[in-house]
Amino acid sequence: MARICVFCASSQRLDRRWLDLAHDLGMEIGRRGHELVSGGGCVGMMGAVADGAREGGGRTYGVIPQTLVDLEVADTKSDELVVTDGMASRKTLLIERADAFITLPGGLGTLDELFEVWTTATLDLHRKPILLLDYDGFYGGLLGWLREKTQQEFVRSSALAMLLTSRNVHESLDLIEASLLGASRQ
Repeated sequence: MARICVFCASSQRLDRRWLDLAHDLGMEIGRRGHELVSGGGCVGMMGAVADGAREGGGRTYGVIPQTLVDLEVADTKSDELVVTDGMASRKTLLIERADAFITLPGGLGTLDELFEVWTTATLDLHRKPILLLDYDGFYGGLLGWLREKTQQEFVRSSALAMLLTSRNVHESLDLIEASLLGASRQ
């Protein structure tokens, strides 16, 4: 069993397909016997992934800042919900608790979380797998930009190689599980 942290959008205005993607990922995390680590919200894709994980039989661990609890968006159904004093301490706990990270489609907050966990990995502060689920080409532009910056020497090719990518839920979890298995054999 692994603790898989999922970064994703919390917007309540998203197309159903994005919510379904999050729910499907959560279901598969739970079905495969993993624990979901999340930002502790109950809305948007964040709520859908947590609900899916529980429906799939998985445990959920949420980390949410008090300011969001005050807005009544906390996932009170979470098996364990930790309330922090701010966003920075939230990210620190998410990184500490997780064994691996999957980034679903999202906006600025999602990208902030992705880049924080990825940057800390490039600094060798952890060796946890990081995966970008590029469903329906959502991150195609970002991936193209990153490849261009690698060619221009702004991003090291070794850093780009750390970022696993996939296009669907099953492939994402297969890659995460293979990466964790490979790391445990080293």
